Amino acid sequence: MTGGRILLVDDDDAIRTVVAHALKRAGHQVRTAASLGELAREMRSHPPDVLLTDVVLPDGDGIEQATRIVAEHPEMPVIVLSARNTLTTAVRANEAGAYDYLPKPFDLDTLTRTVAAALARRAANAGEQAPSEDASLPLIGRSPAMQDVYRVIARVVSNDLTVLVSGESGTGKELVARAIHDLGARRAAPFVPINMAAIPRDLIEAELFGHERGAFTGAAQRSAGRFEQAAGGTLFLDEIGDMPVEAQTRLLRVLQSGEFTTVGGARTIRADVRIVAATNRDLQQAVVTGQFREDLYYRLNVVPIALPALRERRGDIAELARHFLDRAAEAGLPRKTLDGAAVAALEAHDWPGNVRELENLMRRLAALSRDDHMGAAEVRATIGTAAPVADAVPDAGIDAAVHAMIERLARQEPRALDDGSLYTRVIAEVERPLIEAMLARHGGNQLRAARAMGLNRNTLRKRLDMLGIEVATGSFAASDG
Repeated sequence: MTGGRILLVDDDDAIRTVVAHALKRAGHQVRTAASLGELAREMRSHPPDVLLTDVVLPDGDGIEQATRIVAEHPEMPVIVLSARNTLTTAVRANEAGAYDYLPKPFDLDTLTRTVAAALARRAANAGEQAPSEDASLPLIGRSPAMQDVYRVIARVVSNDLTVLVSGESGTGKELVARAIHDLGARRAAPFVPINMAAIPRDLIEAELFGHERGAFTGAAQRSAGRFEQAAGGTLFLDEIGDMPVEAQTRLLRVLQSGEFTTVGGARTIRADVRIVAATNRDLQQAVVTGQFREDLYYRLNVVPIALPALRERRGDIAELARHFLDRAAEAGLPRKTLDGAAVAALEAHDWPGNVRELENLMRRLAALSRDDHMGAAEVRATIGTAAPVADAVPDAGIDAAVHAMIERLARQEPRALDDGSLYTRVIAEVERPLIEAMLARHGGNQLRAARAMGLNRNTLRKRLDMLGIEVATGSFAASDG
């Protein structure tokens, strides 16, 4: 069988919602109950393959009921969930014949793996083919801070409220946006991300809303913007705090009216998208300084989700590290494990690059470590030799180059500092080496380079033409003309 019939019994609405969505996403059929009375009715009318039950329910004890169910249905695995994370509870669950006991808070990845294993055992006992498990759930962590995030996600997946995800770089803001999309009613439609910090100032409206043929120099054909590409689905506005103020005005109008027109177009298009925005900036402070529109901030901040930094959820580090080592092994790298001292060394680090830094470190250890079972010394040595995380620590080389350029202009072309061209000139200086580096990295493949930079291919072609960069398969060269 490809999925199982799951009955989830819990009196917490938020937990029932988020767990049911996660299990459905893993391919299971899920029914829920909030009390022992509802459990009894479901057992009679829709007997499940696996039962998940809380301990403390409004009308009785879930473990006592589990004891009776195991006796009457020995083929049915029962998984006990409980916030009373004591030795007594674990012993009682074991004595009741439960397949497993998961203390709350638990992470969804662990839960789906446990359910898949329970179904596999049932299938093996019945001589059936075991279902495949879904290990693709993006969010991992059982810390209280992450449980708060899960509860908010559970409350927004069933509606189209606009969500603003905040947090330091590398904390997983896009993973939250994807989870909201994948667990919601729009999951069959596109999830379209756009990084506001990666779009040149003069092209951001065309990227968002599209353009008509002839709308500007180089617009040889009509191009759909991200709003059209995401029709029926979710538009993820990453790094919204870096959006130019002039473009903020048009985005606000779209959010207010639900309609837009393409650049150079006259036909009104309905914006049938859910908006999830993200930022690593303090938008309230940006409002105070005039860098972000106050009315747009309130339009976006309908449901705020604040992601904790990794140093604020150290209890999740061991689970995350093991998850990333598993993913590295699935990608073809050697399978590695960590001893207790290695985990302690990871937990002692401050992780300025957050979860992304941890993932990169685990991949590096998987690739370079000579030992299959790694200890603290190797972990500390690898952390010590790691390059600074670009997202978390400003690149001194880039800072120096920008300051040097401004000083050069001040000496050679002092008017350039006052004529309104400075931003465009500095961005152009950075844009060329960025594009050339990404083209080189992807062997001249424009589509892959565009995706890596968060651009569509048409936008990249426009920038290539504007900058005079000629591209051939596997190589590139600047035009002499």
